[in-house]
Amino acid sequence: MKILMILTSHDQLGNTGNKTGFWLEEFAAPYYTFKDAGVDVTLVSPAGGQPPLDPKSDEPDAQTADTERFRNDAETQQALANTGRLADVTAEAFDAVFYPGGHGPLWDLTEDKHSIALVEAFARGNKPHGFVCHGPGALLHAKGADGKPLIQGREVTGFTNGEEAAVGLTDVVPFLIEDEFQRLGARYSKAGDWQVHVMADGQLVTGQNPASSAAVAEKLLKLLG
Repeated sequence: MKILMILTSHDQLGNTGNKTGFWLEEFAAPYYTFKDAGVDVTLVSPAGGQPPLDPKSDEPDAQTADTERFRNDAETQQALANTGRLADVTAEAFDAVFYPGGHGPLWDLTEDKHSIALVEAFARGNKPHGFVCHGPGALLHAKGADGKPLIQGREVTGFTNGEEAAVGLTDVVPFLIEDEFQRLGARYSKAGDWQVHVMADGQLVTGQNPASSAAVAEKLLKLLG
């Protein structure tokens, strides 16, 4: 069983002068969920090499058992420091794909032509494709076989307007996932801020926030049987 994990290479939080990137817990929890199930995990990013870590996800109150496990796991740290290039992988080589969040993906993975093509290929191949928190931003420009937005009429979730407001970035991010998904005709749903919420619609699985990351990974494994 082979799962592709796609991380952001974007490290600038809009025009704030602050850094962003991927959210550590949203990488670590799914990664270990997959590895503990015996899955072969391949890590890629648009630029390859070390993806930028969102510094907020490195703060003490953002730590979990999985992030602590990562801190003591030199092998996984090495794998993360040497991600492959997104442009060099194909959907045919993998059984499923997973997109961690952090704000970085809103800028690069949303617009990356290789990412968009991969999402569409996993969907066409009826293979599980999972996204958590801001990772669902990678769905924004993906189209179905009918040329319509991939998420049109589909049950999805993602980081909420309320959660974005709570972290003070409503006016910084390039778009709000909740608003854009509704604009595209998706059947967007949400739970309370920071609560676990996962939606599965066929092979498409989305999670609302960091707390939902392990649950999205577990659902992908179930879909893989």
